[in-house]
Amino acid sequence: MGKRINKLKKIRIHREGTQELILSAIVLAGIAWLLLHFIDSVIPFWIFIIIFGTVWFIALNFYRCPIRYFNGDSTKMVVAPADGRIVVIEEVDEHEYFHDKRLMISIFMSPWNVHANWFPVDGKVKFVIHKDGNYHKAWLPKASEENEHADVMITTPEGEDILVRQIAGAVARRIVTYAKEGEECYIDEHMGFIKLGSRVDVFLPIGTEVCCRMDQPTTGDQTVIAKLK
Repeated sequence: MGKRINKLKKIRIHREGTQELILSAIVLAGIAWLLLHFIDSVIPFWIFIIIFGTVWFIALNFYRCPIRYFNGDSTKMVVAPADGRIVVIEEVDEHEYFHDKRLMISIFMSPWNVHANWFPVDGKVKFVIHKDGNYHKAWLPKASEENEHADVMITTPEGEDILVRQIAGAVARRIVTYAKEGEECYIDEHMGFIKLGSRVDVFLPIGTEVCCRMDQPTTGDQTVIAKLK
Protein backbone atom coordinates (compact mmCIF):
# COMPACT_ATOMS: atom_id res chain seq x y z
CA MET A 1 0.00 0.00 0.00
CA GLY A 2 2.88 2.36 0.87
CA LYS A 3 4.45 1.91 -2.57
CA ARG A 4 1.11 2.63 -4.18
CA ILE A 5 0.62 5.87 -2.26
CA ASN A 6 4.16 7.03 -3.06
CA LYS A 7 3.43 6.82 -6.81
CA LEU A 8 0.35 9.02 -6.70
CA LYS A 9 0.47 12.18 -8.79
CA LYS A 10 -1.14 14.90 -6.68
CA ILE A 11 -2.18 17.51 -9.23
CA ARG A 12 -4.79 20.26 -8.88
CA ILE A 13 -4.22 21.92 -12.26
CA HIS A 14 -2.90 19.32 -14.65
CA ARG A 15 0.72 19.71 -15.69
CA GLU A 16 -0.33 19.49 -19.35
CA GLY A 17 -1.92 22.91 -19.02
CA THR A 18 0.23 24.72 -16.46
CA GLN A 19 2.62 26.36 -18.94
CA GLU A 20 -0.16 27.31 -21.36
CA LEU A 21 -2.28 28.86 -18.60
CA ILE A 22 0.61 30.89 -17.15
CA LEU A 23 1.81 32.19 -20.51
CA SER A 24 -1.68 33.08 -21.69
CA ALA A 25 -2.41 34.86 -18.38
CA ILE A 26 0.75 36.97 -18.79
CA VAL A 27 -0.15 37.89 -22.38
CA LEU A 28 -3.75 38.75 -21.47
CA ALA A 29 -2.63 40.84 -18.50
CA GLY A 30 -0.20 42.73 -20.75
CA ILE A 31 -2.86 43.49 -23.36
CA ALA A 32 -5.32 44.56 -20.66
CA TRP A 33 -2.71 46.94 -19.19
CA LEU A 34 -2.12 48.52 -22.61
CA LEU A 35 -5.84 48.97 -23.22
CA LEU A 36 -6.32 50.56 -19.83
CA HIS A 37 -3.40 53.00 -20.07
CA PHE A 38 -3.32 53.98 -23.75
CA ILE A 39 -7.02 54.20 -24.66
CA ASP A 40 -9.11 56.96 -23.14
CA SER A 41 -12.30 54.89 -22.97
CA VAL A 42 -12.48 51.94 -20.57
CA ILE A 43 -15.03 50.16 -22.77
CA PRO A 44 -12.43 48.25 -24.90
CA PHE A 45 -10.70 47.20 -21.66
CA TRP A 46 -13.86 45.71 -20.15
CA ILE A 47 -14.93 44.07 -23.41
CA PHE A 48 -11.50 42.43 -23.61
CA ILE A 49 -11.62 41.33 -19.95
CA ILE A 50 -15.10 39.83 -20.27
CA ILE A 51 -14.46 37.94 -23.52
CA PHE A 52 -10.91 36.70 -23.03
CA GLY A 53 -11.24 36.32 -19.27
CA THR A 54 -14.15 33.95 -19.88
CA VAL A 55 -12.10 32.00 -22.42
CA TRP A 56 -9.20 31.74 -19.95
CA PHE A 57 -11.43 30.42 -17.19
CA ILE A 58 -12.91 27.86 -19.59
CA ALA A 59 -9.35 26.69 -20.28
CA LEU A 60 -8.67 26.61 -16.54
CA ASN A 61 -11.73 24.41 -16.08
CA PHE A 62 -10.54 22.17 -18.91
CA TYR A 63 -7.19 21.53 -17.20
CA ARG A 64 -8.56 20.94 -13.71
CA CYS A 65 -7.46 17.67 -12.18
CA PRO A 66 -8.95 16.77 -8.80
CA ILE A 67 -7.00 14.62 -6.38
CA ARG A 68 -8.88 11.35 -6.00
CA TYR A 69 -8.46 8.09 -4.12
CA PHE A 70 -10.38 4.89 -4.71
CA ASN A 71 -12.05 3.95 -1.44
CA GLY A 72 -12.18 0.19 -1.22
CA ASP A 73 -10.38 -3.01 -2.06
CA SER A 74 -8.97 -2.73 -5.59
CA THR A 75 -8.52 -6.51 -5.98
CA LYS A 76 -10.15 -7.60 -9.25
CA MET A 77 -11.93 -4.24 -9.49
CA VAL A 78 -12.07 -2.26 -12.74
CA VAL A 79 -12.69 1.43 -12.17
CA ALA A 80 -13.54 4.07 -14.75
CA PRO A 81 -10.34 5.42 -16.35
CA ALA A 82 -12.03 8.72 -17.19
CA ASP A 83 -14.84 11.11 -16.39
CA GLY A 84 -17.67 11.01 -18.90
CA ARG A 85 -20.49 8.63 -19.75
CA ILE A 86 -20.75 5.01 -20.83
CA VAL A 87 -21.39 4.78 -24.59
CA VAL A 88 -20.54 1.13 -25.32
CA ILE A 89 -20.99 -2.13 -23.39
CA GLU A 90 -20.66 -5.04 -25.79
CA GLU A 91 -18.70 -8.12 -26.76
CA VAL A 92 -16.37 -7.48 -29.69
CA ASP A 93 -13.90 -9.47 -31.75
CA GLU A 94 -10.46 -8.14 -30.87
CA HIS A 95 -8.11 -9.20 -33.67
CA GLU A 96 -5.02 -7.09 -32.96
CA TYR A 97 -3.79 -8.48 -29.64
CA PHE A 98 -6.12 -11.10 -28.15
CA HIS A 99 -7.53 -12.68 -31.32
CA ASP A 100 -10.72 -13.61 -29.51
CA LYS A 101 -13.84 -12.01 -28.07
CA ARG A 102 -13.53 -9.33 -25.40
CA LEU A 103 -15.97 -7.29 -23.38
CA MET A 104 -15.51 -3.64 -24.37
CA ILE A 105 -16.67 -0.81 -22.14
CA SER A 106 -16.23 2.69 -23.59
CA ILE A 107 -16.40 6.08 -21.90
CA PHE A 108 -16.98 9.25 -23.93
CA MET A 109 -15.36 12.40 -22.56
CA SER A 110 -17.00 15.71 -23.46
CA PRO A 111 -15.00 18.96 -23.58
CA TRP A 112 -16.46 19.79 -20.15
CA ASN A 113 -15.21 16.66 -18.39
CA VAL A 114 -11.94 16.26 -16.49
CA HIS A 115 -9.48 15.11 -19.16
CA ALA A 116 -7.01 13.17 -17.05
CA ASN A 117 -7.04 9.38 -17.44
CA TRP A 118 -6.43 6.93 -14.61
CA PHE A 119 -5.30 3.30 -14.64
CA PRO A 120 -8.47 1.17 -14.34
CA VAL A 121 -6.72 -1.75 -12.60
CA ASP A 122 -3.67 -2.51 -10.49
CA GLY A 123 -0.95 -4.45 -12.30
CA LYS A 124 2.10 -4.11 -14.51
CA VAL A 125 2.32 -2.34 -17.87
CA LYS A 126 3.04 -4.96 -20.52
CA PHE A 127 3.44 -2.53 -23.43
CA VAL A 128 2.42 0.90 -24.72
CA ILE A 129 1.78 1.46 -28.44
CA HIS A 130 0.77 4.74 -30.11
CA LYS A 131 -0.88 4.62 -33.54
CA ASP A 132 -1.67 7.48 -35.90
CA GLY A 133 -5.06 7.55 -37.55
CA ASN A 134 -8.16 9.54 -38.43
CA TYR A 135 -10.25 11.90 -36.30
CA HIS A 136 -13.79 10.57 -36.56
CA LYS A 137 -16.29 11.61 -33.92
CA ALA A 138 -15.27 9.66 -30.85
CA TRP A 139 -18.67 8.04 -30.18
CA LEU A 140 -18.75 6.32 -33.58
CA PRO A 141 -17.92 2.57 -33.50
CA LYS A 142 -15.17 2.91 -36.13
CA ALA A 143 -13.35 5.44 -33.97
CA SER A 144 -11.97 2.68 -31.74
CA GLU A 145 -9.91 1.19 -34.57
CA GLU A 146 -9.51 3.97 -37.15
CA ASN A 147 -8.80 7.04 -35.03
CA GLU A 148 -5.43 7.99 -33.63
CA HIS A 149 -5.07 6.06 -30.38
CA ALA A 150 -2.69 4.83 -27.72
CA ASP A 151 -2.93 1.23 -26.43
CA VAL A 152 -1.81 0.33 -22.92
CA MET A 153 -1.79 -3.37 -22.01
CA ILE A 154 -1.86 -4.10 -18.28
CA THR A 155 -1.33 -7.50 -16.66
CA THR A 156 -3.19 -7.72 -13.35
CA PRO A 157 -1.76 -9.52 -10.27
CA GLU A 158 -4.04 -12.44 -11.17
CA GLY A 159 -2.48 -12.72 -14.64
CA GLU A 160 -5.32 -11.20 -16.69
CA ASP A 161 -4.37 -8.91 -19.60
CA ILE A 162 -6.46 -5.74 -19.74
CA LEU A 163 -6.24 -3.40 -22.73
CA VAL A 164 -6.92 0.32 -22.26
CA ARG A 165 -7.21 2.46 -25.38
CA GLN A 166 -7.03 6.27 -25.39
CA ILE A 167 -8.76 7.55 -28.53
CA ALA A 168 -8.52 10.96 -30.20
CA GLY A 169 -11.74 12.44 -31.56
CA ALA A 170 -12.90 15.07 -34.03
CA VAL A 171 -11.73 17.85 -31.70
CA ALA A 172 -9.10 16.14 -29.55
CA ARG A 173 -5.80 16.06 -31.41
CA ARG A 174 -3.30 15.20 -28.71
CA ILE A 175 -3.03 12.06 -26.62
CA VAL A 176 -0.51 11.99 -23.78
CA THR A 177 0.37 8.64 -22.20
CA TYR A 178 2.40 8.40 -19.00
CA ALA A 179 2.35 4.60 -18.79
CA LYS A 180 5.75 3.00 -19.38
CA GLU A 181 6.45 -0.58 -20.39
CA GLY A 182 7.55 -2.72 -17.47
CA GLU A 183 6.38 -0.34 -14.74
CA GLU A 184 3.94 -1.29 -12.01
CA CYS A 185 0.72 0.67 -12.14
CA TYR A 186 -2.08 1.29 -9.70
CA ILE A 187 -5.62 2.54 -9.48
CA ASP A 188 -5.35 6.19 -8.26
CA GLU A 189 -2.38 6.81 -10.61
CA HIS A 190 -2.62 8.89 -13.77
CA MET A 191 -2.27 6.91 -16.98
CA GLY A 192 -2.41 9.89 -19.34
CA PHE A 193 -4.32 12.89 -20.62
CA ILE A 194 -6.43 13.59 -23.73
CA LYS A 195 -6.74 17.24 -24.72
CA LEU A 196 -10.26 18.53 -25.45
CA GLY A 197 -11.96 15.23 -24.56
CA SER A 198 -12.51 12.06 -26.52
CA ARG A 199 -12.97 8.42 -25.55
CA VAL A 200 -11.35 5.62 -23.55
CA ASP A 201 -12.05 1.93 -24.27
CA VAL A 202 -11.38 -0.88 -21.81
CA PHE A 203 -11.16 -4.45 -23.16
CA LEU A 204 -11.93 -7.11 -20.54
CA PRO A 205 -12.13 -10.92 -20.51
CA ILE A 206 -15.45 -12.50 -21.41
CA GLY A 207 -17.27 -13.40 -18.21
CA THR A 208 -16.30 -10.20 -16.44
CA GLU A 209 -19.15 -8.88 -14.29
CA VAL A 210 -20.45 -5.58 -15.68
CA CYS A 211 -21.18 -3.01 -12.96
CA CYS A 212 -22.33 -0.11 -15.13
CA ARG A 213 -25.09 0.69 -17.62
CA MET A 214 -25.41 2.57 -20.90
CA ASP A 215 -25.37 6.39 -20.61
CA GLN A 216 -24.29 6.16 -16.98
CA PRO A 217 -22.09 9.08 -15.90
CA THR A 218 -18.66 8.01 -14.69
CA THR A 219 -16.12 9.59 -12.38
CA GLY A 220 -12.54 8.62 -13.15
CA ASP A 221 -10.85 6.59 -10.42
CA GLN A 222 -14.15 6.36 -8.53
CA THR A 223 -16.86 4.57 -10.49
CA VAL A 224 -16.59 0.76 -10.53
CA ILE A 225 -17.44 -0.35 -14.06
CA ALA A 226 -16.65 -4.09 -13.80
CA LYS A 227 -15.36 -6.91 -11.60
CA LEU A 228 -12.96 -9.51 -12.94
CA LYS A 229 -13.68 -13.19 -12.39
